[in-house]
Amino acid sequence: MARKRKPLPLLENIQIEGIAAEGKAIARVDNKVIFIPYAVPGDIVDLQVTRKKSHYAEATIASIIQPSPMRIQPFCKHFGVCGGCKWQCLPYEEQLKAKQQQVEDALARIGKVSFPNISPIIGSKKTKAYRNKLEFGFSNKKWLTKEEIESRVVFPDMNAVGFHIPGAFDKILDLKECFLMDDFNNRIRNGLRSYIIEKGYSFFDLRNQTGLLRNMMLRKTSTGEIMVLLQFSIREAQEEKEAQDVLQWIKTTFPEITSLLYVNNTKCNDTISDLDIHTYSGTDCIYEQMEDLQFKIGPKSFYQTNSEQAFTLYKVVREFANLSGNEYVYDLYTGTGTIANFIAGKAKRVIGIEYVPEAIKDAKENAVLNNLDNIQFFAGDMKDILTDDFVALYGRPDVIITDPPRAGMHNDVISTILFAAPKRIVYVSCNPATQARDVSLLSTDYHITKVQPVDMFPQTHHVENVLLMERNN
Repeated sequence: MARKRKPLPLLENIQIEGIAAEGKAIARVDNKVIFIPYAVPGDIVDLQVTRKKSHYAEATIASIIQPSPMRIQPFCKHFGVCGGCKWQCLPYEEQLKAKQQQVEDALARIGKVSFPNISPIIGSKKTKAYRNKLEFGFSNKKWLTKEEIESRVVFPDMNAVGFHIPGAFDKILDLKECFLMDDFNNRIRNGLRSYIIEKGYSFFDLRNQTGLLRNMMLRKTSTGEIMVLLQFSIREAQEEKEAQDVLQWIKTTFPEITSLLYVNNTKCNDTISDLDIHTYSGTDCIYEQMEDLQFKIGPKSFYQTNSEQAFTLYKVVREFANLSGNEYVYDLYTGTGTIANFIAGKAKRVIGIEYVPEAIKDAKENAVLNNLDNIQFFAGDMKDILTDDFVALYGRPDVIITDPPRAGMHNDVISTILFAAPKRIVYVSCNPATQARDVSLLSTDYHITKVQPVDMFPQTHHVENVLLMERNN
């Protein structure tokens, strides 16, 4: 007979002490650290422990006994359920302080390197409606909140358009309002939901892999161009007719859309990198503007999701690179070549390297679009392309700019950077922890001279950080 698991405890009248990594707040009970989401330093709360380990525990707020003077009212009705924008209860100036501290702690505790005073974090002018891209899922299994379940109300309509609930892969939170993008996202999402229900078209069932409407991606540039990509699961002629009707309704109802696209996805996942995209109306891409540069953005393109702060970030990178026009620059993890294009006018030659072939295709098109003939792009795994032989063949860089994914750089890449021995390394990272780890490995030959955090994602714990490392004498 299986042993009955002991219930996890309820901890009463616990004061929240501070903010930890990954955006959770922390408290201490009997010398054990407790991690709690959606809490604010200074809150006095009852905590329901959800996970217990030997050195730490995780908990949720069962009730707030006394709110912190710092706590503010979240502006979104979906706060605490959808899983995004977890810091709405924290004033923006406090968010920035926490992000600045996150960068400092990573360099000191993980990197264990010396560094100069960190420049004050550059906050985002927009703390709402700052994203240029959103994706919404369709589901016939709407997520019910605890209150809705306890109400014992029977919901005849379980269709939903919104975000996936963390930990519930087949459930979608039906969003009525989202503040991450301007109101266009609300108008098209809510309008489309009503139209599909009215017409009796089917929402996707992820478990059974049935249903017509699967996913919708929205992209909007600072120049006002709008892309909408509908993802259908079309398996028969009637569903093809229904899909065409939905597209026609969107085109008629939202004439401001400049690129209306669709894809038929009958796979078991929502990835579209291997699928053909069809243009229903307008163009097959949109364009972003930055200074005198243009960037082509297709449905599969990567582009920083906060356009205004991306411009700020790239200006910091260009300043740290300190180019005179005579330098060879390597742009590692170049993506669609935005940084490479942005700094090419001040460099003699730029080499961009990226793992994703489609991104390199976009990067080359952007270079042609901007009449830049001093950039070369290479596609492949960074550790396989950036080798000592590559450096010998294409020239030793004066400056290396690197903007790796959250996992940071492979040790082989770091070894080749040390072999290449550039005068300066500009390291852009969305993960201060892995950045600090890599910086520690580079510190044999380099030291940090500048640190500039940039907030790309208000209401979240995420932060971008730019480091300048210069070669030791």
